[in-house]
Amino acid sequence: MQFGGIVALDAVSFDAGAGEIVGLIGPNGAGKTTAFNVITRLYTPAEGDVRFDGKSLLGTPPSGVIRRGIARTFQNVELFRGMSVVDNVRVGAHVRQGEQAADDVLFYVNLHSVRERPASELSYGTQKRVELARALASGPQLLLLDEPAGGLSHEEVEQLGKFIRRMRDDFELTILLVEHHMGLVMSVADRVHVLDFGKKIAEGTPAQVQADKGVIEAYLGVES
Repeated sequence: MQFGGIVALDAVSFDAGAGEIVGLIGPNGAGKTTAFNVITRLYTPAEGDVRFDGKSLLGTPPSGVIRRGIARTFQNVELFRGMSVVDNVRVGAHVRQGEQAADDVLFYVNLHSVRERPASELSYGTQKRVELARALASGPQLLLLDEPAGGLSHEEVEQLGKFIRRMRDDFELTILLVEHHMGLVMSVADRVHVLDFGKKIAEGTPAQVQADKGVIEAYLGVES
């Protein structure tokens, strides 16, 4: 994936198996969100392919990705701020599941008490839960979480980690997680892929990645 003379993703290849939680990490500017935007068809790569459930996604328009079973959250919360919580979640539910799914998901993420409030009136952390609820309401097979711990307290991050694992099990999801909070990634991910300047420099279990010299150097900026 290129932007003018900048190669944002350079021969990056990785997979996420059914039912896995896979971390995608790297320093700022490594290409993580760009990878998400390629997967969800906001960007079209110059080369390569994106395959989901055995079929290419490159012929699918961005509006059709959610119908293929892929949902996402965003690094910066993207809600319809003038709409109520429940109406935001209905946007996701109508795509694949219908009205009842919105109510079920609101109970699941503990948002039913604020269902009629405008999204703009809620705290940042609650808005992130609304965005997550909207994604879940679409009935995805693959859920892409882009920095879900951003702006959360230490206690909230700990709760989030437990919730991600429970959500994976309850909804039988595959989860691809982009996150700067290394404690969260290492506690929930089954496998981790590491990007640096648009290239994949490591992959493995959390323990293997934490011990990788190239990963240490990329994060610290010094020879390990």
